[in-house]
Amino acid sequence: MMTWGEVAVPVSAEQIRQAAADLRSQVVRTPFLRSETLSKLSGANVFLKFENLQFTASFKERGAFTKLNSLSSEERKAGIIAMSAGNHAQGVAYHAQKLGIDSTIVMPEPTPYIKVKHTEAFGSKVVLKGETLADAKQFAERIAQDEGRILIHPYDDPAIIAGQGSIALEMLEEVNELDTLIVPIGGGGLISGISIAAKDLNPTIDVFGAQAALFPTYYNLMKGQSSEPGGQTIAEGIAVKTPGHLTSKIIRQNVRDILLADESSIEHALALLLMIEKTVVEGAGAVGLAVLLDHAELFSGRTIGIVLSGGNIDARLLSYVIQRELKREGRTLTVDIETNDRPGFLGQIASSVGEAGGNIIDVRHNRLLSDIPAKSAELKLIIETRDKHHSKTIVERLSREGFRLRSRD
Repeated sequence: MMTWGEVAVPVSAEQIRQAAADLRSQVVRTPFLRSETLSKLSGANVFLKFENLQFTASFKERGAFTKLNSLSSEERKAGIIAMSAGNHAQGVAYHAQKLGIDSTIVMPEPTPYIKVKHTEAFGSKVVLKGETLADAKQFAERIAQDEGRILIHPYDDPAIIAGQGSIALEMLEEVNELDTLIVPIGGGGLISGISIAAKDLNPTIDVFGAQAALFPTYYNLMKGQSSEPGGQTIAEGIAVKTPGHLTSKIIRQNVRDILLADESSIEHALALLLMIEKTVVEGAGAVGLAVLLDHAELFSGRTIGIVLSGGNIDARLLSYVIQRELKREGRTLTVDIETNDRPGFLGQIASSVGEAGGNIIDVRHNRLLSDIPAKSAELKLIIETRDKHHSKTIVERLSREGFRLRSRD
């Protein structure tokens, strides 16, 4: 572990305190609340920082305002440009509009529509370019040079880092006994600012980074690994392939360890936050809880602050996550039944399921399968159940009553 004296820290705790003072009338001081249920599940004392409740539903507002507020009058007149997968874009667009600064945002083409729509609603010109944030960055740099605009980097900038660090001041002011922080990492601006502020207040506090396993950029950096980042992740907000120069220095120095969460763990954490805390987060916002639950033994007995970094998730994607979680929990059951293709047979199946306490929510009737008799058909039923044991009870009842189950899921 590197000590404070070994690397020149590009952002000071005093800068973060000044940023926090400037932000008081500009962003929401979001709730920082203990979760009784998640504490019991994990064996730790868990507090959640609800940055998904910012006006643009992300912590990114903090750094965006701090950076824009630092620009000279000449720089403001020149206009600004930023590249972002969504949340930085919205934060920059929102505060640029409030400060009267013309803004252009370059976003990767796969960016969720909701983030594009909200960014445009704040008055920014949105340009969709490239498959990744790195592609968008190259295009943004070209526009900045051609049009003389000021580039607002999403993470590798001292003002951005200082603004994000204000979160740690709020957490530790409210719960000074925190001994551990778990922070999502994409480009590293959030964990950099938080780690500087937190360690200034409590040098012994442990800061852990949480990354999506498909994009282990800083994990590779810390561990000396070389696995290639990439893939379709639900945590697109932290799908960053290239580490920052400033953030790499700070993370090497201040972060105890970086832990990875796979896609199913992130989905599960997202669903838990929705069901237990009644709060909507995006994949990047759930990765901290995913890491906690996956490494419960490591964090047992600690007093932990977890940053729920954002809540901008597409409604369709959220619905898919909920459906997949219900399937994992055994609360929906899919069965394929070979039936006699005659009147009344579906009614018999429905009665059997209903008497067992199941609720049929979808039925599909297929007469064209070549591997069953011509006078038969296949029924695909999706059934709501209470849990896995209840699903098993329904399947056993259908089999006992003579229905031929071709498959179940």
